[in-house]
Amino acid sequence: MFTGLVEEIGVVAAVAKSADSFDLTVSAETVLDGVKLGDSIAVNGVCLTVTSFDDKTFTVGLAPETLARTNLGDLAKGDPVNLERSLLPTTRLGGHFVQGHVDGTGTISSFRPDNDALWLTVKTDPALMRYIVTKGYIAIDGTSLTVVDTGPDWFNVTLIDYTQAKIILPRKKPGDAVNLEVDILAKYVERLTQPRDGAGVTSQFLTEHGFTKEGAR
Repeated sequence: MFTGLVEEIGVVAAVAKSADSFDLTVSAETVLDGVKLGDSIAVNGVCLTVTSFDDKTFTVGLAPETLARTNLGDLAKGDPVNLERSLLPTTRLGGHFVQGHVDGTGTISSFRPDNDALWLTVKTDPALMRYIVTKGYIAIDGTSLTVVDTGPDWFNVTLIDYTQAKIILPRKKPGDAVNLEVDILAKYVERLTQPRDGAGVTSQFLTEHGFTKEGAR
């Protein structure tokens, strides 16, 4: 579990790809403090397991599902990444509950300066937009942000000057992909309020898998 408050910006030190594996090595400082094998570190908002480390870098492995749902497969040596260690029971929850389980990606549509603030508009799949609401939470590349406004396939946020200096988003450009994790509470509420049959199966599940009240189509 994470808070969406980025601890530092790391740099990709190496990308090792093979037919059956994808390993990412990241240079860092803060998140290496007290690190152990098996610890979780969020890289651009993706919860990953530390498989090896030294005093300057850590390495994580990416599963095919992770590569399919996130922008991590596009990373190259020298790219900056947002980093956050998993939270402790004593941590102040300054952001929101972030699992590091990315729901999908969005595309940066535009940046707009507003004095020392920066507006960011992101376009994404309308299927994700049903979980994104005005004044609700969204994690973009692992950064906990408040949604300002929404449309059918877009939403925007604003970054204060302090935040701009601590995360990688302002370094990106329109057209770049970003990882998105919606508020987990929204998904639970949707699931709990869906109509169910006598066996507890939702009507949405039955429809999506080709069943009707009479049986399989």
